[in-house]
Amino acid sequence: MGMGLNLVLVVAMVTTNILSLYHLSSTHLLQTPPPPPPTQNLIPDHLLRHLATIRATIRATESHLSHLRSSSSSSQPPPELLRSAVLSPVGSACVRHPHLLHPFSSYNYTSSSFSLCPSNSHHLAEQLLTLGCDPLPLRRCFSQTPTKLLPFPRPLFPNSSSSPLPDSSLNWSPFSCKSFECLSRFQPTTFDPKSEALKWGSSSSTSPLDLTIDSVLNLSSAPIRLGLDIGGGSGAFAAHMRRRCNATILTTTLDLDAPHGEIAALRGLPPLHITLHHRFPIFDSTMDLVHCGRAVNRWIPTVTMEFLFYDIDRVLRAGGLLWFDHFFCKMVDLDKVYGPLMRKMGYKKLRWITANKTDASGVRNGELFLTALLQKPARP
Repeated sequence: MGMGLNLVLVVAMVTTNILSLYHLSSTHLLQTPPPPPPTQNLIPDHLLRHLATIRATIRATESHLSHLRSSSSSSQPPPELLRSAVLSPVGSACVRHPHLLHPFSSYNYTSSSFSLCPSNSHHLAEQLLTLGCDPLPLRRCFSQTPTKLLPFPRPLFPNSSSSPLPDSSLNWSPFSCKSFECLSRFQPTTFDPKSEALKWGSSSSTSPLDLTIDSVLNLSSAPIRLGLDIGGGSGAFAAHMRRRCNATILTTTLDLDAPHGEIAALRGLPPLHITLHHRFPIFDSTMDLVHCGRAVNRWIPTVTMEFLFYDIDRVLRAGGLLWFDHFFCKMVDLDKVYGPLMRKMGYKKLRWITANKTDASGVRNGELFLTALLQKPARP
């Protein structure tokens, strides 16, 4: 009897403990606050996407730099490059391309002997500039020149646009063409006096997109004395502006396929050896006219284009003219991208003409041409 009672008491005690534990656990579950609602994302989606792009860029840059360190660890910078870096700035982007920078600065310098720059300096300089290496390092070597020193033609700038220029006055060695006649035949967009005369020498245009120099001069509220031609090749626009109104036009150009800079200089025109994504080496508010030819187009990244527009505004004086000459882009981009960029500048529209780009690329990509003449306002 006593044994059975003890067993009942043990069972009762165990049952009581189990019930107590169940009660405590259920009470705890009931009292546990519900999980907080997911916090609302206060960061806009476009900023999150931008942040993700920045992180990806940083990772790619770190990977690229580590690759460069490993690939260039066995190749020390040339001594002349190190001396140059102490004396003057070298573009930060230059160090990303040691395979171009090191041969550009590799030459035998001595204080008492004649030392030529590397034979491929020309191509190396153009490649470095287009990759953002600006300024290029200073060097203590002599650049190549024509083999014979011959007199320039008289007058220095021929009165006739079709007058030949002397082949012997240029250094043709870095290029496939070795004469002006070759350029006219195989690279007519580089230098063709007859085509230049048709485009710039006429006082009347055959297309609404073709503004003439005379019409632009008539629309200007002040004389045009100084100007800038962006991507102007061998200086065709600058040459005809000087003939028409005795204006001095600076021409930004590169020698990627022909000696554009030397041709411009041979014509007595000042070339600027810079790319489109570099700041113009020009004082603020000094240009009466800025001309953007077909080198300024939709292939330039949008951010680079915006910086370019702001730098154009910086050098252009109040009342000066900005001339977009056959700017081409996709139709939709003119409304959504480039049109807003141009309107943001607040310029007065003197001319705004669009027409479909009818070549194969234009039809395939839905492109159009824009020719616009805008006037910079005075700002307080």
